[in-house]
Amino acid sequence: MADHRPRTQPNIDHRLKRMRTDGIKAPIGRHNPKLPSAEKNAYLDCGWGRLVFAQTFEEPTELVRSLREEGPDRRDIAFYVRDPHVLLSHAPQELFLDPSHTYRLDLATYRSDPRRPRGYFIRRLSSEQDATEVNRIYQSRGMVQVHPAFFWSNRDNRALTYFVAEDENTGAILGTVTGIHNRRAFADPENGSSLWCLAVDPQATHPGIGEALVRRLAEHFQARGCAFMDLSVMHDNELAIALYDKLGFYRVPYFAVKRKNEINEKLFTGSGADYDSLNPYARIIVDEARRRGIHAEVTDAAGGFFRLTQGGRTIHCRESLSELTSAIAMSICDDKSVTRRMVEAAGVAVPEQIEADGNEEKLAAFIARHGQIVVKPARGEQGRGIAVGIETVEDAKTAITAAREQSDRVLLESCFEGHDLRLIVIDYRLVAAALRKPPSITGDGRSSVRQLIEHLSRRRAAATGGESRVPLDAETERCVKNGGHAMDDIPAKGERIAVRKTANLHTGGTIHDVTGEVHPVLVDAAVAAARAIEIPVTGIDLMVKSPRQSDYVFIEANERPGLANHEPQPTAERFVDLLFPMSIPFSVRAARTQKRKSRKDD
Repeated sequence: MADHRPRTQPNIDHRLKRMRTDGIKAPIGRHNPKLPSAEKNAYLDCGWGRLVFAQTFEEPTELVRSLREEGPDRRDIAFYVRDPHVLLSHAPQELFLDPSHTYRLDLATYRSDPRRPRGYFIRRLSSEQDATEVNRIYQSRGMVQVHPAFFWSNRDNRALTYFVAEDENTGAILGTVTGIHNRRAFADPENGSSLWCLAVDPQATHPGIGEALVRRLAEHFQARGCAFMDLSVMHDNELAIALYDKLGFYRVPYFAVKRKNEINEKLFTGSGADYDSLNPYARIIVDEARRRGIHAEVTDAAGGFFRLTQGGRTIHCRESLSELTSAIAMSICDDKSVTRRMVEAAGVAVPEQIEADGNEEKLAAFIARHGQIVVKPARGEQGRGIAVGIETVEDAKTAITAAREQSDRVLLESCFEGHDLRLIVIDYRLVAAALRKPPSITGDGRSSVRQLIEHLSRRRAAATGGESRVPLDAETERCVKNGGHAMDDIPAKGERIAVRKTANLHTGGTIHDVTGEVHPVLVDAAVAAARAIEIPVTGIDLMVKSPRQSDYVFIEANERPGLANHEPQPTAERFVDLLFPMSIPFSVRAARTQKRKSRKDD
């Protein structure tokens, strides 16, 4: 399993020119009888599949036979393949050359970094809960998951080592890496090691988590006398390659070969320029459609438009917005005051709301009545122009001016203290729920507020395909000022500062799945709002005290919710179910029909 997914195509010619081959030995077997101590035909079960050590196979046919033993939903990898063209010639219809590079770190010359991680620490995986969190991160990164019991049953396996990064304050698992000790795995005479499955939670805000995990694993193997540590990285993952260059890795002429299975399909068929240009919200749906054999045609990649076809049915979509959503439903969602009236008539709790009309006395009275208010444009999306927690007339006037850049009409609402909850309702059933948390920074004692926000924006953009950034605007400055700081102040180490009040992903917010915890009253409110608007796919935003409590107020409905933000919940699957119900397996359709029939009978 290559430890990173492909991003953009870099120019790597300069790296090819400086590939080092010193110390590289030929594969074990008849071509190199000097290394007789290694086990023959060796492999290691890693949970996601087997790592097959190609240098321990004397004949290519034996290696092909081993790869044919790959189990369902697994990803076996033949690693340390020196002559991939020879191996592929024995099974060209079954195998392919993985588009990744192998990098090596000489542990004899590696020097550790005296600086320690700030705000988190690296430790061994130590519980089944850790294993569950690691799988969550794997899924968020599109990696093959591992049964939690495998991690736990292999906690004392001397060939496998699992490290996790844990947040010092919350205890959340922020990242993970797996290490393999080659001598313990197959009596490697070169006494090497390798790094696999490096993954960082896309919601993590701390800097340098990936580097810290790589360094910790390198130090672990260095202390055990290993000569080197290898890894496999996708050829176009520029950020990862830059990190490995920084740490002293260099390329070596070993390759990885995999089987042509569904998991690896995009690696050996290619996806096309149009597909690669899709944003994550469109891509997750196209991937699910193609998995089911539904034809997907990208009609405008930049806008997220694609057309899905199966049999005689064709549906044009823009991300999660399809032809099944009417123009009337869209116009209701577009005007927040209309949306509020529609859902209130359906019995959904809404905050008090007035329109900003330039009457300063009316504005002051509204603020006095509620203490804090929300200012937002009547039309708009992605959190632009919204200010939360306004307490003074002057701040309100500034916020109203900013909101008018998005819409001529500006709304004022009473502020409900609590958490921002997004509920995804598809076909009038709850599919996913997530708390959306506003962006915040943590001081390191060295960087200014501005620099910390810029660092946070870069990390959020990298984790979301450029979808999430913290704007350096008047609203951010207001929030920082309310926290007792100016933009150029240097916060103390460990000091946490909220830099926005809104939790929208596009302005730097993070998303945390709570689907299994939502109170039934909140579910009923979301479904009632969707039915009032008559919209088949929507993201309903509520402010709540807690997802486990029934208190809430309705905020807004979104006609094009980002389904990719809610993994591991099956949002894309349920969306494609709605569009193409005949693509659902017959057994699943029959079970759902029986379940609905039972509900009606009750």
